[in-house]
Amino acid sequence: MPNFKTLNDIFFTVASSQRERAILAKDAAGEWRPISSAQIYSRVRALAAALARWGVGKGDRIAILSENRWEWAVADFAALAMGVVDVPIYPTLTAEQTAVLLADSGARVAFVSSRAQYEKVASTRAQTALEQIVIMDEEGTPDAVSFSSLIAGADQPGTDKSMERDAAFDRRAYDVQPTDIATLIYTSGTTGEPKGVVLTHGNIACNVNESLLGFDISAGDSCISFLPLSHITARHLDYAIYAKQATVAYCPAFDQLPAAMAAIKPTVLVAVPRVYEKIRQEVERRASLSPVKRRLLKWAVNTGARQREAISSGQQPSSPAWKLADALVYKKVRGALGGHARYFIAGGAPLGMDTAQWFSNVGIRILEGYGLTETSPVLALNNPGSYRMGSVGKPLPQVACLIAEDGELLVKGPNVFNGYWKQPPHAAENFDNEGWFRTGDIGHLDADGFLYITDRKKELLKTSGGKLIAPQPIENKLKAHLLVGEAALVGDRHKFASALISPNFAALESWSKEKGISTATRRDLTAHPQVVAQYQAIIDQVNATLANFETIKRFHLVPEEWSLGSGELTPSLKLKRRVIVQKYAAEIAAFYADEATSRG
Repeated sequence: MPNFKTLNDIFFTVASSQRERAILAKDAAGEWRPISSAQIYSRVRALAAALARWGVGKGDRIAILSENRWEWAVADFAALAMGVVDVPIYPTLTAEQTAVLLADSGARVAFVSSRAQYEKVASTRAQTALEQIVIMDEEGTPDAVSFSSLIAGADQPGTDKSMERDAAFDRRAYDVQPTDIATLIYTSGTTGEPKGVVLTHGNIACNVNESLLGFDISAGDSCISFLPLSHITARHLDYAIYAKQATVAYCPAFDQLPAAMAAIKPTVLVAVPRVYEKIRQEVERRASLSPVKRRLLKWAVNTGARQREAISSGQQPSSPAWKLADALVYKKVRGALGGHARYFIAGGAPLGMDTAQWFSNVGIRILEGYGLTETSPVLALNNPGSYRMGSVGKPLPQVACLIAEDGELLVKGPNVFNGYWKQPPHAAENFDNEGWFRTGDIGHLDADGFLYITDRKKELLKTSGGKLIAPQPIENKLKAHLLVGEAALVGDRHKFASALISPNFAALESWSKEKGISTATRRDLTAHPQVVAQYQAIIDQVNATLANFETIKRFHLVPEEWSLGSGELTPSLKLKRRVIVQKYAAEIAAFYADEATSRG
C-alpha cells in the first residue's frame, strides 16, 4: 500500500486505477449503477473548476450537508484538490444549529442534498457568509445551483473527455501539503457545545496508511458507506476503502441498509456497536416468535460458545455440532449482513463484552477499534492477525499511549490534531505540558500491549460514598437483553446508581401479546406490573454480575424510544447524557427523593 502524504494522493490513486466500479450508487429508478474511476476524476475536476470560477480558493471553507451519496464524495474530493477546507454538517441538525456552524466556519458555498436541506440553509442564510448553495437532487429550487449543471458533460458516454487529464488541475492538487487543513469537523460529543476539530491532510492520510494494516482488502472487495459521512469514522473508512482500490457503495438512509446488504453483499462491514446490537435483537426477536426457533437459537449459541477460542483466533471450527449449527443458524445471521462479509469492524462507541461474545458464539469475530475525531480518528484497532476480545486492539504504529495517574489515556502521534477552530494550538485544557493529548477516556494497556477503554472520564459516576462507577459497561450489559433498547445509568453524587430504560418496543409489544397483556398506550405498557416485573428480573440478572456499589437499586421505564431524531442519541448512536438528564429530571429526582433517610 502506498504511503499517502495527503488525501489528494488517495484521490489520484482512485483516478488512475482504471476501474469500472469504484463507486456503486442508486439511480433515480432505484437500480445500483457503477461509477468508474475515470468518471470520478472528471466530475471532481469539473466541480473544482466551478469553485475556481466562484473565486473559492485555498483555505476557504465549503460546507457539505447531505446524506451518504456519490455527490458527497465528489464535492469532498473537489474541495480537497483545491486546498479548500470542507465542513461536513449532519443533515439531521435543525436550521438554527446548521446556521451556527455555517457562520462559525465562514463557509462560502454549501452543497446540500435535497430541497428540505436547501430550505433549512436558505431560511437562515442571512446569518451566514454563504455566496452559493448547490443542490444535488434534480429539483427546481430558486437561488440554488444544480449539482448536475456543474458537472454537465464531464463524462458523456461516447466521448473520451472523462479519460482526459488536466495538468493544471493535477498540479494544483499535488501542490497541497500535508500541513494544509483538509477539513473542519464540528463535534459536541455526548456533552457540551459544538467545537470545530481542525484536521490536516497529513493527520488523516497518515492514519489511513496504518488503519487497515493486516487486512487483506483489494479491488475485489466492497463496503457499504452508511454511517454518517459527517462523522470522521465513516469518512476515514471511505478513504481507506478507496486507498485499497475496493468499491464503495453509498446507502443514504439506515432503513435502506438491509436491502443494500442483500444487493451489494459487502465483504467489509464497519458499523457502530448499536447496529450490531440491533442485528442481535432482531435475530432474538424473530426466534422468540416460535418455541422451536427459540430453542434452536439457544442451542446454536451454546454450541458456538464452546468454540469461542477458535473463532477468536480466526479459525472456522470443524466439529459436527458446529457445522450443523452453522447450517441452521449462523449462515442466516451472516445472510442478514449480505452473506459475504470477511471482516466485521466496530467503532465509535464501546462494543461491550456481551455483544462481542454473542457474535463470536454465532461465528462472527467483530474487530473492535477506538479513536476520536481529534485523532483522525483511529488510535487502536484489532486486526485479523492480532485480536483480543474486550480490547480495542493494539495502538497503531505511529500512536504513542500514556496512562495518566487518574487513568486517563493520553496520546501522541502525527494523526493527532493541534487544536480546535479559532482556538490556540495545543491549548492547556486539551494537551498537557509535554504535548500529550487528553482523550477524556479511561483506559489501560495489558502486558501484551492491547488497549482497553473503560469509559469517558467525564461520564464516570461518583457516589456520595466516593465510589467511581463506569456506566457504559453496565449499560451494555442491560442492552444485551432483547427487551432493552437503550439504557442510561444515573446517580452521580448520590448514594446508589439507578437506571432509565428505553424499551425495545417491537420486542416488548410482542412479549406482552404473548403474555396476554393489553394496554392502550406505550405509557400504560411501561407502567404495567407484569412488564415492570420482567425488567426487574433483567436488572437482577445484571446486578448479579456487578460489585455491590455498582448495582442498580431503582429504575424507570420511559414510554419513548430514544433516537437520533428525538435528540437522545448522537449521530454515532451514543447517549447524549446531558439531554437525557434534563429530559427526565423529574424521574431522576424521584429515585432519590427519600435519600436522606434511605440506606440505599
